[in-house]
Amino acid sequence: MTAKKKPKVYITRKLPDAVETRMRELFDAELNIDDAPRSVPELMTAVRTADVLVPTVTDRIDAALIDAAGPQMKLIASFSNGTDHIDVEAAARRGITVTNTPNVLTEDTADMTMALILAVPRRLGEGARVLTDKPGEWAGWSPTWMLGRRIHGKRIGIVGMGRIGTAVARRAKAFGLSIHYHNRKRVNPAVEDELEATYWESLDQMLARVDIVSVNCPSTPATFHLISARRLALLQPTAYLVNTARGDVVDESALIKSLREGKIAGAGLDVFENEPAVNPKLVKLANEGKVVLLPHMSSATIEGRIDMGDKVIINIRTFIDGHRPPNRVLPGR
Repeated sequence: MTAKKKPKVYITRKLPDAVETRMRELFDAELNIDDAPRSVPELMTAVRTADVLVPTVTDRIDAALIDAAGPQMKLIASFSNGTDHIDVEAAARRGITVTNTPNVLTEDTADMTMALILAVPRRLGEGARVLTDKPGEWAGWSPTWMLGRRIHGKRIGIVGMGRIGTAVARRAKAFGLSIHYHNRKRVNPAVEDELEATYWESLDQMLARVDIVSVNCPSTPATFHLISARRLALLQPTAYLVNTARGDVVDESALIKSLREGKIAGAGLDVFENEPAVNPKLVKLANEGKVVLLPHMSSATIEGRIDMGDKVIINIRTFIDGHRPPNRVLPGR
């Protein structure tokens, strides 16, 4: 009896060893050992022969790439929660299924969001650099040195009260913050009661009244520059903005201008509008202590990455076995 042929799976980036090992056991998997981002020509070549493409958020899977795929490619199993890097509608037109890896990064991202909420007002980055950049120059404790802002008792405004936004709210409440949120629709009343949360139908009205803004909504055409220059101008000069969602939700140029002019107190960013490029003006502001910058690492835990890999594998196996994969992404969703 002839053994069933393994599907050819092309993986664009290096994944955790445990995930790659399982991929090799189950599929004819082509790995990216050196983890160098694949070029467009390399991806074009891959989709002409692969049965399954496993991209990440750093890969742009646009209509041109999808149209170049061979007839055998029927699945794009993305190693990511978001799918804004994939033209899902173009894939649907070609009869290609798209899947993602939702619900495994909620706690990790919420943890890092809370870390930035603490780091910016309490000047953690500045304090750490005093000891590492100029060793021996610290003169010791002083009553008026390195004063930050207390977060207990402040109001946090969460933009996007999905799973991550709700997880951020739970952490923020434990730190004594008052929870305010803006969402397309109100959350379950039981959750709202648990968090003692105030719902704002108007994002503008919420922004004008909170001390900390946490951006936790997905990147979609509707949320592009949702936090615009006009909306940044609504913030109080003592307010802080934290973004662990997607860089293009915030108008980065307008944010830089607000920070430079002292229109807001500071910002904590884990994502950027033109990743992996980081605006040099943001770097300068970080050196001046007005912003804390992280290299898109809010979801970077070993446990989270392995969980993502497990979901990719389940999606591929389910699809290859002729069933609808559990994390299918539909056009317009």
